[in-house]
Amino acid sequence: MLKRTNSTLASVANLDFDAQGWCKQAQILISPNFTERPADTQVDLLVIHNMSLPEADFSSDYILDLFQNQLDCDAHPSFADLRGLEVSSHFVIRRDGQLFQFVSCLARAWHAGLSSFQGREKCNDYSIGIELEGCDTCPFTDAQYASLSLLTMSLLQHFPIHYIVGHNEIAPGRKTDPGPFFEWSRFQQSISNQFAF
Repeated sequence: MLKRTNSTLASVANLDFDAQGWCKQAQILISPNFTERPADTQVDLLVIHNMSLPEADFSSDYILDLFQNQLDCDAHPSFADLRGLEVSSHFVIRRDGQLFQFVSCLARAWHAGLSSFQGREKCNDYSIGIELEGCDTCPFTDAQYASLSLLTMSLLQHFPIHYIVGHNEIAPGRKTDPGPFFEWSRFQQSISNQFAF
């Protein structure tokens, strides 16, 4: 977990967000899998995930299809358990650093599932989810860290994010991502030391 320690942001190149919560530099692929956040919810948590379909295969658009409810579950044997699954994340960062957005940051994406953080249940209500195309068994790319850092710093300009966690931290025993190859210290340093362990 990273906790925010500095409210003053360094001057950095930022991504732009419109009034509806969409990143102007992201490729927009709208997911039907979202709901409105509860009234007066403060978005103060950022959740880092990893995903690949099939696992450790980065050659397809299956993640993008899944989040749009367009995945062909007959395309691979490992997809059988995904049939009928309705999930989404706000953002996906591909291996080459390309940024996709599926749900407005103002809305509740369905990325965390059964989850709890510091005694607060239902993390989807007050979090933004970022999926890194990856798995628990291989490193992430330099391009992904660069995109993740830029996105995070930009989100800090728009939301009172106080904590950054892995999915494993809010769903222990159920989830392992972003996994052992995610370099938390590298990420922390790249966001201008706004957060500390």
